[in-house]
Amino acid sequence: MTALAGVARYTSFISDVGAFVIAGLALAGGAWVVALSTEQLGQRSGPAVTGFAQSTLGNLPEFFVVIFALQAGERIVAETAIIGSILVNALLVLGLVIIAGAWRAKDGVMRFSPRLPNDTATLLLVAIFIIVLIGLAIAAHDPASHHVQTISIVGSVAILLVYGAWLRQYLRSDQHEPAEAARLSLFTTVALLGAAGVQSAFVSDWFIHALQPAIHTLHISEAFAGLVIVAIAGNAVENVTGIVLAAKGRSELAISVVKNSVAQIAAFLYPALVLVSLLTAISLTFALAPVYIGALFGMAVIVWQITGDGEATLFEGLALVCVFVILAAVAAFET
Repeated sequence: MTALAGVARYTSFISDVGAFVIAGLALAGGAWVVALSTEQLGQRSGPAVTGFAQSTLGNLPEFFVVIFALQAGERIVAETAIIGSILVNALLVLGLVIIAGAWRAKDGVMRFSPRLPNDTATLLLVAIFIIVLIGLAIAAHDPASHHVQTISIVGSVAILLVYGAWLRQYLRSDQHEPAEAARLSLFTTVALLGAAGVQSAFVSDWFIHALQPAIHTLHISEAFAGLVIVAIAGNAVENVTGIVLAAKGRSELAISVVKNSVAQIAAFLYPALVLVSLLTAISLTFALAPVYIGALFGMAVIVWQITGDGEATLFEGLALVCVFVILAAVAAFET
């Protein structure tokens, strides 16, 4: 599929929509490789290390998609892609993981350690804090509203320091309880993860190149494309990996994969992109439309309420998916 996506990018034999679909499938195609490699890595290390490694590789498509979008001058797509990545992981993916885990559990309750969900909620609220403040300053036309980029740079550095401090203590607390022997060697596992990372870089460029023509052909908004289509394609890794692990009864690792991804996007990837974007055609900041500020804050509260006690049921998983569907409906009518 990756080869076909390359052909679609550099030839005119395939339509714009066809090239877009193929590139999206190629992004999602790397999910199986990462899912297999992550499961094998999980046999050698605990859920903390495994979840962090998986989320890092799994979030590479989002990183490249946003960078290429900014370089192409697609600010709305870039902003909604990063926001959508947070919301897709925290609502859609987590909801599907909980549904799979609760369905597998004999008593219908998926159980996991509450520490990571609570830590993730803290990191989310820290990241959302600066977004809310900037949003209020812009709405009130405060003097600070004229220095959004500077505030975003300072805030990015501060959030990255908080994330680094959390990550250090989180990885140190890892406990390894292997369920079975790994089928792949460590070298093969690392090689597969590395190959998936390289593939995501190329395919993300092709995906963005085909995005704008596909938007015009399909008559969809840039907000919907970034918040839903791009985010789902970029987070296919978390979709596949988390659901597969939850369906196998490995609840702790499944939650670690998804929650690590949410925390990393909000408290590492987003602020890192704000700094890296200073080198691109358009700079990224924490200034967002009010509807997205409300969505992020509401998401943080709902996710913390559902997962903060270390237990989740089928109904709660459905509730998360329902919230994402509502969000997607709003994005469809945004410009």
